[in-house]
Amino acid sequence: MNVEKREDPGMSEQERQRAPTDEFAMNTTGSMDVAPKLQSEGLRAFFGKNEALHGIDFSIRPNKVTAIIGPSGCGKSTFLRCLNRMHELTPGAKASGQVLLDGGNIYAPKIDPVLVRRRIGMVFQKPNPFPTMDIYDNVAAGLKLTGMKKGKNLDDIVKNSLQQASLWDEVKDELHKPGTSISGGQQQRLCIARTIAMQPEVILMDEPCSALDPIATSKVEELMVQLKGTYTVVVVTHNMQQAARVADFTAFFYLGKLIESGPTASLFEKPREELTERYLTGRFG
Repeated sequence: MNVEKREDPGMSEQERQRAPTDEFAMNTTGSMDVAPKLQSEGLRAFFGKNEALHGIDFSIRPNKVTAIIGPSGCGKSTFLRCLNRMHELTPGAKASGQVLLDGGNIYAPKIDPVLVRRRIGMVFQKPNPFPTMDIYDNVAAGLKLTGMKKGKNLDDIVKNSLQQASLWDEVKDELHKPGTSISGGQQQRLCIARTIAMQPEVILMDEPCSALDPIATSKVEELMVQLKGTYTVVVVTHNMQQAARVADFTAFFYLGKLIESGPTASLFEKPREELTERYLTGRFG
């Protein structure tokens, strides 16, 4: 990724080196030029008395792919689940702090978590099509639960969702086959289509390629890059090469803390923190 720095002719060379990149350019008030789509402020997460996240402050840009990396057990998936209030579905789990979606706190009183999850969809690690439903109904399931009846409008949404998931050409003549009858990679794209059908603004992906072969992984990675044209995408991955391939921004988590974040190329090539460098060079993790 090629990121250029904004330069002022009056800057010294040392000041130029410290200047923010275009992607992180500051305006005259000291805030980001681009408002974040999602932003956590002092986000803490607990499983019973065990604190899994320790006050995470992090901004996620709209229409970009943001990767969350770090060793197992560092809080990546917990952070992701806090972003659409799925964390609290685990017995004994709770969160504090704020998560702002377009500036509004999704943890504010009287906010319906179900409506939050419609705006912020989730794709899980293992493909999970509904086994008793065919391909068509897997995509349409959420819409039917909201009261949409079968008809042209629903047909159009199913087709459009499968097209956005790069699956339509592969299944258009098999829509009434079980969702579990297609390959694992196709099942994952079917789950992505099911998420898209609900017309979310943000798509969260929790290690979506970990159970897939290299060819299927490549298709899902291509899809992530395509989807950012319409959605904000946040992906948790153990695969640092995958983060380098698909992510505009990357955040490194360790022991429930955000250690470092920034444009992916900068973080991988010139990490600011020694802990980040040690992880990226394979000295632990």
